[in-house]
Amino acid sequence: MNYSKFSNWISKQIKVSKRLKPAITIYLIFLMASSRTHTLTAAARFSDSSKSRFHYLLNNNTDKAVYALRELSKKQARQFSKINKGLSTGKLPWNIAISVDATFLNRSSLHTDNSKRFNHGKGFVVGHQWTNIVLHINDKVIPLPPISFYTKKYCKQNGIEYQTENTQVAQYLSQLSLEEYIGVHAPEKVVVLADSGYDDQKIQKAIAAKHWKFIIALKSTRGVKTEKLYRTTKKAEDWKSVTVTFKNNRKTGWRTIRAPKNGGKKKWMEFRVRQITGYLKNFGKAQLICSQFKTKSNNGKRKHLACNDLKATPRQIVIGYRLRWAIEIFHKEIKMFLGFEDVSAKYFSSVMSHVHWVYCAHILLNSSPPGFAIGVKSMAQKQLMVNNIVENKGLSALNQLLTQAKGTQRLKAHIHKALNGLSSSKRLVLCGLPGF
Repeated sequence: MNYSKFSNWISKQIKVSKRLKPAITIYLIFLMASSRTHTLTAAARFSDSSKSRFHYLLNNNTDKAVYALRELSKKQARQFSKINKGLSTGKLPWNIAISVDATFLNRSSLHTDNSKRFNHGKGFVVGHQWTNIVLHINDKVIPLPPISFYTKKYCKQNGIEYQTENTQVAQYLSQLSLEEYIGVHAPEKVVVLADSGYDDQKIQKAIAAKHWKFIIALKSTRGVKTEKLYRTTKKAEDWKSVTVTFKNNRKTGWRTIRAPKNGGKKKWMEFRVRQITGYLKNFGKAQLICSQFKTKSNNGKRKHLACNDLKATPRQIVIGYRLRWAIEIFHKEIKMFLGFEDVSAKYFSSVMSHVHWVYCAHILLNSSPPGFAIGVKSMAQKQLMVNNIVENKGLSALNQLLTQAKGTQRLKAHIHKALNGLSSSKRLVLCGLPGF
């Protein structure tokens, strides 16, 4: 596939004005190509243009980037949902999954626009937090427009109402019109997956209000009651933590289940699980699962899950929750291959634009561009294909000239023009003469 056809294909996928299309197309190709860094300086060098061109593109067209990602996500989701075969592991009661997880864009200083010091669990991180919402259709991951976290200082400076991350997630899910992405569907076939950071009654109620199901990891202190205790007493002090509740109900013995390993269809791993039907404090009835990776000593960390689908089996709940691994792979790919963290723009509006264009590049690379080899799944291999297209750009242009009317004369004129742009010594070297 030549460069011209590839750039035209990308241009047709993005819904923006004709004025912005050339700059956006070249920026997306730059992000999709393999590069040591994906900075604005590298983009200018890649396109043989000025850095200010991309600085203007990112800083003044944030709304265009958000709109382009939303429309591209809808287009790909509609395409995959037409041949929806269920989630990749199969034999699950849900056809569509939505994963929620946060990632960080590291910055070097707290003085950077809208940066903050976050506790990442393994230490503090300075930078910007993005909460990603992705769709799982078949074995595909489709990123939706992410939620940007605004600090209190940034909100005060820009007249924005400050909201916590979980409040934003609850609002996002409440307002998410899934029909625009996958068309008419049965809401009970949709499941939302999240880790314990999103164990929040606002989020759980927002999901239940949409008639969706959820599988959410619980905090160890989350208050729960067994079904029997909920019927017999209404005292506030009878709400116990999920950890204590499972300790007090040892009669529900362990069961061993087998689940497929992440990334391996024929590889399996064993878990032992316990299940209680109970109530989540400030929410309602749900299945409570205590899961532990099975080892000889069984000293592994236990994870507690809650699922509001009362018909799902413990095995289905555990396998469904493990689909979250796909969003971790998504975070790894955008950081390693697409330059998610490479932007060093001064203004947060530029950072927002860059992040949305990175997600667009991820979708395009996974959209089977025309001319790409069939069956290639590795992001690194896809980037090498883009590199080959870019490297053959000059040859494609010459070949295009030859196929036109009076192609030979056009090619000679093109070479003559290029030679005139060189210094006399370089022209002599190219002609095979000594440059003295």
